[in-house]
Amino acid sequence: MNSWGDKLRLSIWGESHGEQVGVTIDGVPAGIAICEQDFLADLDRRRAGAAGTTPRKESDTPHIVSGIYNGYTTGAPLTIEFQNENTRSGDYHNLVAHPRPSHADWVAQQKFGGYNDPRGGGHFSGRITLGMVAAGVVAKKILGAQATFSTRITEIGGCSDPAKWDALIEQARMAQDSVGGIIECRVGGIEAGLGEPFFDSVESLAAHLLFSVPAIKGVEFGTGFGAARMRGSEHNDSIADATGRTLTNHAGGIVGGITNGNEVVARVAVKPTASISLPQHTFNFENQKVEELVIKGRHDVCIALRAAVVAEAALAIALADLKLRA
Repeated sequence: MNSWGDKLRLSIWGESHGEQVGVTIDGVPAGIAICEQDFLADLDRRRAGAAGTTPRKESDTPHIVSGIYNGYTTGAPLTIEFQNENTRSGDYHNLVAHPRPSHADWVAQQKFGGYNDPRGGGHFSGRITLGMVAAGVVAKKILGAQATFSTRITEIGGCSDPAKWDALIEQARMAQDSVGGIIECRVGGIEAGLGEPFFDSVESLAAHLLFSVPAIKGVEFGTGFGAARMRGSEHNDSIADATGRTLTNHAGGIVGGITNGNEVVARVAVKPTASISLPQHTFNFENQKVEELVIKGRHDVCIALRAAVVAEAALAIALADLKLRA
């Protein structure tokens, strides 16, 4: 399904080369001041244009079409839409019979009986994450100004030295290849008590949304997988005072599935972009044999560069839904 949430429910819609993409958010409390300008900063963080991102240029101008009156949310579903303006659908005609490796082309055909829109990846495209970024802006307003977000890329192409990233990305571009990365999101100002044990834990809900982002293949909270290499005496976060502040934060601000008032910390692994220009040999279903595939179109060398704000939005949405449950 294309909807998620309990108290804050969002539905994303559209296709990469269709007329529009967007999001409808139900459960937004009435009386929140919001306008189209409020979305621009985060949308700019997702925008293409920097070295290593797709040459496809879209204005990504948000249009609020419902749920606002006189500059405030009404309590009715809030809908934000974006026009698709710069498409080259002809680049994708050969992918119906000769699907891209590690892309959704083939599985989409199987699931939807060939009725899916294959242009630019259709509904499976990373372009659909525009709606998630917009929903993240709304979620941050629900969380309030005390909630502070700090998101950064910590690794690209296996390298943790930012000074070398541009060269790594350029090397991959010249090789007609791609590279992945790791993104870290930190959220301060989240009160203790959000979340539930087990199935509606903070980690469960946040991971659900984070894994819905097409390129994300791994999620960890706090020390994450590093905790498996520690002893309990190293990993335990001693409580320092009556506010619940801990001396360390290996738990990533979440204990027993519930926020403990410390900084919420999540990291995600972003895979290399599947669409690369380097010729690959993969099965051609029309000719019933493995043949060389050359992928056309405009694609990111490192999608992690634009995915950081999407991961941040996913975490914000999960926390906002839990806040509305409290």
